[in-house]
Amino acid sequence: MDSFSSPSDGSASKISSEDLMDQLKRQLAQAYAEEFLETVRGKCFEKCITKPGSSLSGSEGSCISRCVDRYIEATTIVGRALFGER
Repeated sequence: MDSFSSPSDGSASKISSEDLMDQLKRQLAQAYAEEFLETVRGKCFEKCITKPGSSLSGSEGSCISRCVDRYIEATTIVGRALFGER
């Protein structure tokens, strides 16, 4: 049984459409956040980490920080353009 279905014996109360939409929004937000983090992790690691080791150098840490900041800024701009937020 998935999270959107109820038992076949009808013992569970019906899920309201608002509850279902809220659940979908939470799941989509979580999936989006996971995809975003994976993309940022891959792109920023590839760009900034030239010699993987047990710790980051100062320049690698700065590069990672700037890279993540740029992705967050770009995502915010795209989100505002798509959803009309200001």
